[in-house]
Amino acid sequence: MAANALIYGALRTPRGRVRREGGALAGVPAHELFGGLLSEYSRLGVSAAEVDDVIVGVSTPFGEQAGDVARVALSAAGWPETVSAGTVSRMCCSGLDAIASGAAQVASGGSELIVAGGVESMSRTPMFGDKPAFALDSELGELTGFVTIGVAADLTAARFGFTRSELDDYAVRSHEQSAAAPTWRSIVPVRVSGKVLLERDEGARPGTRAESLAELPTLFDDDPLWERAARRFADDGFVRPVGGLHTVATAPQLADAASAVLLGSVAAGKTLGIEPRGRVVSWAHAAVRSPGLWAGEAAARKALARAGIGVADVAVAEINESFAVTPLLLARQLELDAGMVNAHGGAVSVGHPLGASGGILLANALERLEELGGGYGVLVIPAALGLATAVVVEAFG
Repeated sequence: MAANALIYGALRTPRGRVRREGGALAGVPAHELFGGLLSEYSRLGVSAAEVDDVIVGVSTPFGEQAGDVARVALSAAGWPETVSAGTVSRMCCSGLDAIASGAAQVASGGSELIVAGGVESMSRTPMFGDKPAFALDSELGELTGFVTIGVAADLTAARFGFTRSELDDYAVRSHEQSAAAPTWRSIVPVRVSGKVLLERDEGARPGTRAESLAELPTLFDDDPLWERAARRFADDGFVRPVGGLHTVATAPQLADAASAVLLGSVAAGKTLGIEPRGRVVSWAHAAVRSPGLWAGEAAARKALARAGIGVADVAVAEINESFAVTPLLLARQLELDAGMVNAHGGAVSVGHPLGASGGILLANALERLEELGGGYGVLVIPAALGLATAVVVEAFG
């Protein structure tokens, strides 16, 4: 795969806590979150009329996020009605899926300029608010291997030998690094009626200590869906951790956010008079037996192979903290230096807004690579039902 989808911009909103935690963005509908980023591109001089398509990843396309929220966002931003827009849904991988789809359009010559990203208002459209059949129907649950995502995380941690203290230590690191993160250039403050609601990621708690996290109860030890997980892996070394492993502190925090990446050809950049910051090099999807949460390694290795590079060529890794176990596991499997993985924190401390997370990982990786003078980055998100998506990007420095 020799993609030539250049990255001309990467914008995102801050990640806001969900409504029940008093989050600043809880009153803002998804179409307004994403529409605000489209408006910002217009202010930066991008001609909306030149955009061929807008692709938005949404994990829960229900309620306010249903019915092609991408098209609604265009109207909210005042973009021309001649611009096409649609959504894709691959659960937590939705944002990376949108970026890969947009890159494929550009690389194939089918489009010249694409906006791809994602949005999720978990305050207004809760996870599984769409009541998917596999989560409600026991026969479909057995068929697909659906379990509570926390059960999948504990199963994964136990399978690969991670301890409760290792998970807690990772959460401490995430909070410390998020609290010390730079002022992200990609962040567009969310405004309503001229008032700034939020301009930085919410959630980081500096001073978090492992000793205090050790006192928290685990969340998934008594989940009845452990029985399903045991049946799924009865012939494959099933291990159920005694007492559970993940807590509220080592789970990804729920969040509201949007992200929008501007992808285009060389010709599109010349038409707009802007220079590319980098490119999307390759992408890959992978899966393992559900409910395993370890498909990230296969997705990452496929994407790196398609990019024609190895792990040693990667300078930055943004691995979604789908629980504390996921970055720990992938860093071990790929033999990544801890300092290059989520260097400024992640979802355990500042939230995982599902469909928006892919674009956020790309924006963060691009800035980090630019700080280092350019190079390759790998973005990975594992998801429920054994899925994972990985994208390789290159920053030009």
